[in-house]
Amino acid sequence: MNGPQIQISFAPALHLFVPADRRSGRTLLTTDGTSSLGHVVESLGVPLTEAGRLLVDGRPVDASHVPGAGETVEVEDVVRPQPVPGAPLRFLLDVHLGTLARRLRLLGVDAAYESEDIGDPALAALSARERRVMLSRDRGLLRRRELWAGAYVYSDRPDDQLRDVLERFAPPLAPWTRCTACNGELSDADKDTVRERLEQGTEKTYDVFAECVECGRVYWRGAHHARLEAIVSDAVREFGGATTR
Repeated sequence: MNGPQIQISFAPALHLFVPADRRSGRTLLTTDGTSSLGHVVESLGVPLTEAGRLLVDGRPVDASHVPGAGETVEVEDVVRPQPVPGAPLRFLLDVHLGTLARRLRLLGVDAAYESEDIGDPALAALSARERRVMLSRDRGLLRRRELWAGAYVYSDRPDDQLRDVLERFAPPLAPWTRCTACNGELSDADKDTVRERLEQGTEKTYDVFAECVECGRVYWRGAHHARLEAIVSDAVREFGGATTR
């Protein structure tokens, strides 16, 4: 390729995406002279969802900027907490992030989740249609132009995934208000109205219940409550919010 040459560097947080020889400060890159800076950045492995400001010779430019010969490009990482203007903050998670989806719902965060692999085009279209931030570890999915917004989930450990999302987006927390199974909202339920759906032992042991207004699932403080309470308490302590049950 005999196009313009630029100098390009990436913020340390982005080094996991770029080839090893691009991780040590500014490096020389020959472009084709017609591709946008956004295309150049993605061609080097960085989804634009993970790129913050793009600086050319120290001044911010749009991703549509076409790099010229001799320019110095700096690719910053996203600011945290990251604002998501234009819609209520809510998420869409791909098939590999079921545990993260349930934990976000446990904290009252609107988190839609596809339990089956419906394919990248369908996920991107759903993100755009419902204006949800797509959460995924699939870099190819995050490069799809149809996405309304997206974010790479950096860890494969649910504890770290949850902390990453809460730190990055700072969603308001309302624990115990959302169904972990379907994402619907919970309402208090009288024991008599849910009695027929309870096991005999549960009916005798518990008196306080909640019910999902969407799927009808019944909740109570059962054997797993202490473990869930620990997840909630840790998140509220670190990121704010108030328990409601």
